[in-house]
Amino acid sequence: MQNIDLHNHSRVSDGVLTPSELVVLAADNSVAGVALTDHDDLAGLGEARQAAALQRIGFVAGVEISVTWDGKTLHVVGLGVDETNLALQQGLAQLRQGRHERALKMAGDLARAGVAGAWEGARSHAQHSAILTRTHFARFLVERGMARDVSSVFKRFLVKGKPGYVAHRWAGLAEALAWILGAGGVAVLAHPGRYAMNPREMERLLGEFSDLGGRGIEVSTANHSQEERERFAGLARYYGLLASRGADYHGPGESRCEPGRIPLLPMGLTPVWEDERLRDQLII
Repeated sequence: MQNIDLHNHSRVSDGVLTPSELVVLAADNSVAGVALTDHDDLAGLGEARQAAALQRIGFVAGVEISVTWDGKTLHVVGLGVDETNLALQQGLAQLRQGRHERALKMAGDLARAGVAGAWEGARSHAQHSAILTRTHFARFLVERGMARDVSSVFKRFLVKGKPGYVAHRWAGLAEALAWILGAGGVAVLAHPGRYAMNPREMERLLGEFSDLGGRGIEVSTANHSQEERERFAGLARYYGLLASRGADYHGPGESRCEPGRIPLLPMGLTPVWEDERLRDQLII
């Protein structure tokens, strides 16, 4: 099976590397095709595409869209999207504005908890201040010596019941999929093992996702154990979904796996990159 990785982040959202640095790292890891899927933003795709051409590897234009479904926050990856599509651009702009407003509230909440300078500190870790995520605040808190690393921040801050947590409503599932499909893309449910759902809720989500035109599910990611890979492989077969593979890479010291270093897809699945909308983009 080809070493293809279709979920990665750059400094345009909450990654550490520039888009071109990310692509070079993927190429160094013998990745044959890579996607850039920044949160709610398309700004890094041009640079990443050029870098992929120089490295002679395939490139898929992507985006990771934040979704609210049944009161839970999910992520849907759009692969092979046309970044010039106006509806997609406008929808993502709305989400970025929401992120900006949420970040202001997070900084205020941290200030009330005795953590001053969070807004400026988070912005110092972001390329675009409109994309301030919990990860940017987490890096600031680590820098201030208030946590050992980014992952441990979320045990003390930024999650429900802790300082810096701000509830937020993102795009609806139907809305997000309409943007992706309208831009000619393939919609993939990202890292399903991360969502606190019982089996019945997951089945309901996948049924609705499929009915709305969702085409794939991430089976192999850095966040999934072998047991989870097998579970979501079974669900992919049951719902007739294509299987995706992505490291969800954010940067050195923060991510479990570099691009291309995650397990291959289990046997008996149809990879999402066999969809004709993606296949052409991966041909060098």
